[in-house]
Amino acid sequence: MKLLLRIFITAILVLIIARFMKGVVVDKFITAVTVALVLGLLNFFVKPILVLFTLPITFITLGLFMLVINAILILLCDHYVDGFEINSFWTAMLFSVILSLSQSLVYKITGGTK
Repeated sequence: MKLLLRIFITAILVLIIARFMKGVVVDKFITAVTVALVLGLLNFFVKPILVLFTLPITFITLGLFMLVINAILILLCDHYVDGFEINSFWTAMLFSVILSLSQSLVYKITGGTK
């Protein structure tokens, strides 16, 4: 039940961010739910591999390279989900930062952990 609530919250946040951010297009609510699911799967399966391979550069940049990894995951999600479009790498990076911050804020307000 908690997982479904998190997917629903992420889908709503994706819709809100896409509504106010230029360069991000989400067709429908079902597309936003699909984006939330795919992002969750990418974060679970692909992100640890990317972090492992980029560990030296992440260490040198004091962790700032994680922003690049998150943007790459957003672009991968754009590639796999029809109806979800991101115009550029920089848009994906800003989208991922806003999504992460808003998820943290909502989870803190609702009493859940991220």
